[in-house]
Amino acid sequence: MKLSAKARHVQGTLRALGLDVHVIELAESTRTAAEAASAVGCTVGQIVKSLVFRAGEGPVLVLASGANFVDEERLATLVGTRIKRARADFVRQHTGYAIGGVAPVGHPQPIPTFVDEDLLQYEEVWAAAGGPFTVFACSPDFLATLGKVTCVKRIAD
Repeated sequence: MKLSAKARHVQGTLRALGLDVHVIELAESTRTAAEAASAVGCTVGQIVKSLVFRAGEGPVLVLASGANFVDEERLATLVGTRIKRARADFVRQHTGYAIGGVAPVGHPQPIPTFVDEDLLQYEEVWAAAGGPFTVFACSPDFLATLGKVTCVKRIAD
């Protein structure tokens, strides 16, 4: 199956960052953590939820374990300003992806990113690759090496 342009962009970005992975396109949706876990055969905790928040005029990305909910008050404290869930148009503008397919890489500009330390307990995690049917597997340690990243305990409960 030929990958979409967004998925090819993610795969190219990952390879440019030194990660030799293959983005895969699935027949089943990976829009939610539960759907993604079912589709790839892993636990919900191994799914990387990419959640975009608006902090002032700019974006903040949270990469959270699929088993957790983001503590928005804690995130606001870490960011140092009020935050709110980003609307679909804001997400697409700042990440290049639609909600449900936001990859942790390949954004038009670097985005401040917070990684849920619960992801680090796994050998392998699965993240969105630009669309609701595309994913890639990687070591969670890789997520901690991406640009403006802060690993945080208790960002999610």
